[in-house]
Amino acid sequence: MPSKVSCLYILTVVCWASALWYLSISRSTSTYVGHMTATVRKTKTAPKPPAPPKNGTFGNIRTRPLNPHAFDFVINEPKKCEPQTPFLVILISTTHKEFDARQAIRETWGDESTFSDIRIVTLFLLGRNTDSVLNQMVEQESQIFHDIVVEDFVDSYHNLTLKTLMGMRWVATFCSKAKYVMKTDSDIFVNMDNLIYRLLKPATKPRRRYFTGYVINGGPIRDMRSKWYMPRDLYPESKYPPFCSGTGYIFSADVAEAIYKTSLHTRLLHLEDVYVGVCLRKLGIHPFQNSGFNHWKMAYSLCRYRRVITVHQISPEEMHRIWNDMSSKKHLKC
Repeated sequence: MPSKVSCLYILTVVCWASALWYLSISRSTSTYVGHMTATVRKTKTAPKPPAPPKNGTFGNIRTRPLNPHAFDFVINEPKKCEPQTPFLVILISTTHKEFDARQAIRETWGDESTFSDIRIVTLFLLGRNTDSVLNQMVEQESQIFHDIVVEDFVDSYHNLTLKTLMGMRWVATFCSKAKYVMKTDSDIFVNMDNLIYRLLKPATKPRRRYFTGYVINGGPIRDMRSKWYMPRDLYPESKYPPFCSGTGYIFSADVAEAIYKTSLHTRLLHLEDVYVGVCLRKLGIHPFQNSGFNHWKMAYSLCRYRRVITVHQISPEEMHRIWNDMSSKKHLKC
């Protein structure tokens, strides 16, 4: 007799397929504007930053938030880190339609039960969609897997920074005693053995004020046709501070709260990885370069993937194939 969870999972897959088919034939792609009206469950929220006084003076201008992040959790997992504190929290930026990618991660490298000696928590980060059907599907998915966190900002490319700050806020509020945090995307393959045992090394003393990934040293692109266009009035400097590619980076859990608090007084930038770099510069934290983080796609070979920590642009089908091959050939030498 199938279990209740199995039946719910099958129902969720069928509902997702039906919803996406319906959307593809009946609606054009939604534009990320406007107000959302879908009803989702309210959960315990973290305290909002204090609102600036209505009649402020120059004497307290430095304490007023430039970026107050005044959003509520509409889907939350506030007890995810209880009763056992995790060694690692994985924050995965995703979008509503990427159910297949989320499920592939749950069944491969993001499986929280992979390691018997350490605890890992996996969370998918989302904003609110302008399509009520997609919001409702994510709500149903959350009720089955309990690994989704949503705040009530509009989910769009230009709000990726808000999504990462939501993850930082969640760690600082509900999982501050974790040792490390990873932020990554839903099209990334992560070699968990290398990440846990070669980089983080659970048997050693946890680091503090630690940040590592693929470090980029570059400057703003002023071409308006570019995906990474940065207006001069938003960022007038000619160089960015060193920052880690948003495809995947690791930091000690104390940095989550530090970045979130710093962001409240730092002008928001739409390029998430650059913005995190700006906050790190304010904090005096220099990100360490690590060649194991790849922000590009690599053709699969067992020995090549054994040497890396992350690989970009991996489809759900590839995720399963790579994971199964690496898991079944651990006895082979390169």
